[in-house]
Amino acid sequence: VLTEQEVADGWQLLFDGVSTAGWRGYNQDAFPQSGWGVADGNLIVMASDGSEEGMGGDIVTESLFSDFELTFEFLLTPVGNSGVFYRVVEDPEEALWTVAPEYQVLDDSAYVAMGTMDMHTHLTGDNYDLQSAVVRPSKPLGEWNQGRIVVDGTHVEHWLNGQLTVEYELFSPEWEALVAESKFGPYSRYGRAMEGRIALQDHGHEIRYRNIKIRPF
Repeated sequence: VLTEQEVADGWQLLFDGVSTAGWRGYNQDAFPQSGWGVADGNLIVMASDGSEEGMGGDIVTESLFSDFELTFEFLLTPVGNSGVFYRVVEDPEEALWTVAPEYQVLDDSAYVAMGTMDMHTHLTGDNYDLQSAVVRPSKPLGEWNQGRIVVDGTHVEHWLNGQLTVEYELFSPEWEALVAESKFGPYSRYGRAMEGRIALQDHGHEIRYRNIKIRPF
């Protein structure tokens, strides 16, 4: 629920704690029939085989947002992997990650320990595949983390547990260079939209989200 002050300040709930109202599948007309659920006030992506799009696939808000402050809480499970995307413009021919920036949500320690890939720019709070967080204030498994994303025109900030992890300017020479050198280089629509949906990623691992709210401005 929102407090009276939050309502006065313009906050809106994106998840009511009891239903999937306001969400549907990416490039879909309805909410996925499997792979996601609601329990104990949590919006849960179910574990499958750890592959992208898992059992249910990614989900997006029905509403569009341009400039906003978004806050959310997430609870990781071992080897958990997910992400929060913003200004998502759906494309039936493209996967979610090719069109919009991502706030990484990850069991950092597990993937670092695997040693199978360079995790620089791939950890919780990062601007996925573009920028590494300047601090790592993640809480241990079993504890809730709070994420925060601020998007104001071309300025973007990622926050984790009250600390700024990443900030950048869309379309700046620095950003353009990072994109060109990343996995997103071949995708001309990546990060170009000034308005779009909020999305949560199904990467085949159980992740719980709650207290998802947004303040457009």
